[in-house]
Amino acid sequence: MMRIAVYCGSSEGLEAVYLKQTYQFAEALGEQGIDVVYGGGKVGLMGALADTAMAYGSNVIGVIPKHLADKELAHGGISELIVVNDMHERKQKMAEYADAFVALPGGAGTLEEIFEAWTWAQLGLHNKPCGFLNINGYYDEMLSFLESMVKSGFMRQTYLDMLVVSNDINKLLTKLQEYTPPKPKWSK
Repeated sequence: MMRIAVYCGSSEGLEAVYLKQTYQFAEALGEQGIDVVYGGGKVGLMGALADTAMAYGSNVIGVIPKHLADKELAHGGISELIVVNDMHERKQKMAEYADAFVALPGGAGTLEEIFEAWTWAQLGLHNKPCGFLNINGYYDEMLSFLESMVKSGFMRQTYLDMLVVSNDINKLLTKLQEYTPPKPKWSK
């Protein structure tokens, strides 16, 4: 059984499509027997993801730092809630539990988490796929910037090609399951 770490916003965004597609993504995960590990929150897209995935049969594991759990943001209705000391421990625990990583729309934290997972993959610290559900073109400008990193010589095309990107949920899930990692950076 596959388990996907999902990074997404603690808010719902301003357009209804973000919430709608999060529900559809979580529904697809449950229907395909895919479990979820996520940030443990009950608010925003995070809460919508957890509630819907649970409703469709996924096991949902939340990993939340104590300082956020103490602010009553922790989701009490999921399969398992793990309270950790800090954000670093959260990311490490999520990476340990996950077979793949996916970012839905979110803010700086969402980007920081998926970029760290992607960087670890480039360095060969894991061989798990990293993807973006590009709802409503949310990540288009970021993807253009990543292409400019390649054009400017700061990243190889191979590492940009590692990212699994789609606005179609089923295509994204299929690509994640069929992923073959490239040779790690700095390997012989």
